[in-house]
Amino acid sequence: CPVVLAPKNSSIAMPPPADIVKVAIEWPGAFPKLMEIDQKKPLSSIIKEVCDGWSLANHDQFALQHADSSNFYITEKNRNEIKNGAILRLTTSPAQNAQQLHERIQSSSMDAKLEALKDLANYSRDVTFAQEFINLDGISLLTQMVESGTERYQKLQKIMKPCFGDMLSFTLTAFVELMDHGIVSWDTFSVAFIKKIASYVNKFASDISILQRSLAILESMVLNSHDLYQKVAQEITIGQLIPHLQGTDQEIQTYTIAVINALFLKAPDDKRQEMANILAQKQLRSIILTHVIRAQRAINNEMAHQLYVLQVLTFNLLEDRMMTKMDPQDQAQRDIIFELRRIAFDAESEPNNSSGSMEKRKSMYTRDYKKLGFINHVNPAMDFTQTPPGMLALDNMLYFAKHHQDAYIRIVLENSSREDKHECPFGRSSIELTKMLCEILKVGELPSETCNDFHPMFFTHDRSFEEFFCICIQLLNKTWKEMRATSEDFNKARKRVMQVVKEQIMRALTTKPSSLDQFKSKLQNLSYTEILKIRQSERMNQEDFQSRPILELKEKIQPEILELIKQQRLNRLVEGTCFRKLNSRRRQDKFWYCRLSPNHKVLHYGDLEESPQGEVPHDSLQDKLPVADIKAVVTGKDCPHMKEKGALKQNKEVLELAFSILYDSSGQLNFIAPDKHEYCVWTDGLNALLGKDMLSDLTRNDLDTLLSMEIKLRLLDLENIQIPDAPPPIPKEPSNYDFVYDCN
Repeated sequence: CPVVLAPKNSSIAMPPPADIVKVAIEWPGAFPKLMEIDQKKPLSSIIKEVCDGWSLANHDQFALQHADSSNFYITEKNRNEIKNGAILRLTTSPAQNAQQLHERIQSSSMDAKLEALKDLANYSRDVTFAQEFINLDGISLLTQMVESGTERYQKLQKIMKPCFGDMLSFTLTAFVELMDHGIVSWDTFSVAFIKKIASYVNKFASDISILQRSLAILESMVLNSHDLYQKVAQEITIGQLIPHLQGTDQEIQTYTIAVINALFLKAPDDKRQEMANILAQKQLRSIILTHVIRAQRAINNEMAHQLYVLQVLTFNLLEDRMMTKMDPQDQAQRDIIFELRRIAFDAESEPNNSSGSMEKRKSMYTRDYKKLGFINHVNPAMDFTQTPPGMLALDNMLYFAKHHQDAYIRIVLENSSREDKHECPFGRSSIELTKMLCEILKVGELPSETCNDFHPMFFTHDRSFEEFFCICIQLLNKTWKEMRATSEDFNKARKRVMQVVKEQIMRALTTKPSSLDQFKSKLQNLSYTEILKIRQSERMNQEDFQSRPILELKEKIQPEILELIKQQRLNRLVEGTCFRKLNSRRRQDKFWYCRLSPNHKVLHYGDLEESPQGEVPHDSLQDKLPVADIKAVVTGKDCPHMKEKGALKQNKEVLELAFSILYDSSGQLNFIAPDKHEYCVWTDGLNALLGKDMLSDLTRNDLDTLLSMEIKLRLLDLENIQIPDAPPPIPKEPSNYDFVYDCN
């Protein structure tokens, strides 16, 4: 094969070295420079070279920053984020800039001060600048300005109120951004500062930006410091927060509920019930229902999360009763059981029973407790010694008996008078049901950092859990009769009936009923017969297609379906997903986006200022990770970011959404998926890229669905034709072949 040599003076185009990045660099008043940056050279040498090109002295007082909206400084740590074609800006160094702003915000000129604070609020988002400003004791300067600001400019407010409001807003914004980097501890702030921030919640109700930042600061103080929680709790009252929920700004409502949730979450156990009573007195539930849930606007994700957190914290108040065993010797607790008996049976008791002998009364009580469905007929208190549900079950039973007396008496008498052994024991059923409802609502678990699953119906009643129980115990009694379960072998019957009841409840909850009445209506449409139909429909694929020919057809089709699912997963990775960077101030979280390149060779990712609308182009994502460099994908507790300490990391729901990409010797890319669907899509897609099996629940469901559809399509021509389990036998050879026609 002949070799063609290039002419001596010609050059063959070669790709640029991986360490060379081509960029444009701006400088005010000059034409931008096109420059090649060698990433192996020290950053200080590159800055010196740029300064020399524009004849600028003291290169150590300059720095490079991104010329986009972020304006973030380029450092040795993040310089690898510079991409080909990036536009950079030569500017003063972070230390120099911090020093200048530190002086400017102390200017005696109101206009100069306002402009400086505006710049500070913008620059404080950058951790490099923030570190330099904090080193100058900038946080203390801002807190002093806040503490003395109102008094100092009190006279100016009347003539310069807009200016003063903007100044305070920028000051608080800068403070929030600086604290968000986690460089300074929240424990360092004075009572005077807390008082001032708390006062803004009342004084500046009409100034949305000041109110928003004040609420954000109060929430962070409560969540990040036990000492500050106590101080904030003394300065801010629920009564001061309630009016902000009655406005029309959903963001202010969200911040307000977030502060209430933070105070609720950090309150000592003995104070939490007291706080719940105050919230009830202030009618928080009905205010939220009227002004938030039923307001004429959509509820955004952050508001949904805060409502979910409030729902969880409210139900967690039941944990104490759920984990409290009944003391059989406690007369007050035994009186509750007496009350249950009295409400159910006193109407049919003989008038002279009270004057009967002690033995006769004991016999009557034992008979009545048996009718009530307790295991221990002599001393029913023993039924409530198991936790969970403990005393919570007895509380629910008493509530049902008192507030839904007719339904209670009907259920007890109906079942106690049956002779066919199909009675549903009310006592035992109530205990099992209470335990199941606590599991469904996850009573006692910390709220998830990512969940938005609140139920509007729980905000429609002050005793929503008890009402929830009352609806469900009637459902259980109805389902028990429909299933013709018997009490002879209660454990077996309980398991079967409870499975159906749980399915009925979960299916009804999935529709997010807006009220308890609507929930009850949904359950009426989910009878045992309907559940059987639904199950039959869902099982049809498994039951109807188990013959040998169908199984062989499935086996033949399955690789094609798996390849189709794989391509769908990879296409979704190419579209990309927006992930949250979770921190202690959830609403201030930053977003980041990750997507796969169309050729499936590289993962592109980078930070975003806000949640994107639609896809994010590759060139706007600063970082990239070659797929070939990925060593492994780990999930759950095996993820590096789930091994850190903190309540968030112990949360079960967050663990179920966590996955990490491991690359190089110690490199890692950590994810917390927005929901279970995205988690399955990404773990499947990444495993597919690595040549591994896709093992998620979503893949199993998709495979079952697509296989079923494909088989049904292929069998359309065989409708009403019985498919044999085995191939038909081969007929015997004929006795002669005289019927064969010889064409020759």
